[in-house]
Amino acid sequence: MNLWEYVPNFIKASTPMDLVDILVVAFLVYQGIKLVRETRANQLIKGLGALLLLYFVASQLKLKTLSFLMGNVLQIGAVALLVVFQPELRRALEQVGRTKIHGLSLFGGPSDQEDEQSRWKTAIMAICEGCASLSRQKVGALIVLERETRLGEIIKTGTIVDAAPSAELFGNLFFTNSPLHDGAVVMRGGRVYAAGCFLPLSQNYEISREMGTRHRAALGMSENSDAMVVVVSEETGVITVAQNGRLERNFTIDRLEKVLCDGILRDSSEDSSPRKPIFWKVKKS
Repeated sequence: MNLWEYVPNFIKASTPMDLVDILVVAFLVYQGIKLVRETRANQLIKGLGALLLLYFVASQLKLKTLSFLMGNVLQIGAVALLVVFQPELRRALEQVGRTKIHGLSLFGGPSDQEDEQSRWKTAIMAICEGCASLSRQKVGALIVLERETRLGEIIKTGTIVDAAPSAELFGNLFFTNSPLHDGAVVMRGGRVYAAGCFLPLSQNYEISREMGTRHRAALGMSENSDAMVVVVSEETGVITVAQNGRLERNFTIDRLEKVLCDGILRDSSEDSSPRKPIFWKVKKS
C-alpha cells in the first residue's frame, strides 16, 4: 500500500483543528528531541532504547523470566526519568514560564524596564572590568546574573550586600583574605545583591578535571535555573561562562561583554537597532 493514497482522504475528512492538533504535537516532539540532543539526556535515552529493544526481543522469544524483569523495570521507568531528567525538565518548564506577551506588563511600566536596563548596562561594564583585573591577578571569582528565575534560596545562603557594582567592589569581595571570597556573588536587577552564596554542584561527570569546584558550581547553577554565571579561574585566570547547562571557556573581555549583553539585555530590550558597545571606557584605559 502506498501511504500517499490516504492523503486525499485525510484532507477531506480533517478539520482545521486537526491540522492545529498535528502542528502542536509536531512542535512538542521537535522541542523534546532538541532538549534531549542538547543535554546529557542523549546518552540516557540511548540506554532506555536498549532496554526497550531487549524487552521486545524477550517478548518475541517467549523468555518469560527476562520479560517479567524488563516489564517491571519499565513500569518504574517513568518515575526514574523524572528523577534523572529533573534539571532538564525544570529548564524546559522555566522556558515555557518565561514566554512573554509583547507589550504586556503587570508589575512594572516602561520606565521601570528602562531603569533596570540602564542598571544592567552599568553592571555589565563593571563585571567586565572586574573580571579583566581578576583574570590578570589570577584571583578566583564566581558571579551569578539572575534573570527570570528567582534565586531566593541561593541568596539565603550568603550575605546581603545590595550595592552598586564596580570593579573595585568585585576585587574586594573576591580578594583571597576576604571572608566572602569562596562563595558566589548574585546580581539582581543590575546590583550586587548578595555575596558568599553557595551554589548547587553539577552532577555531570563529563566535566574536565582541569575545572574545579567553581566551574562545577557554575554549571550546576545553570542547570537548575536560567541564570548566567561568570567564572574566573584561580589557577589559570581563564574566564568561563555557564548558561543553559553548558560551559564555554577562554572568553576575552570583548566577547564576555557581548555574551552578557545578549543574554541579559536581549529579553527586555525592544530596540531593534544594532547594539553599541558599552565597554568602551574600559577598553581605552
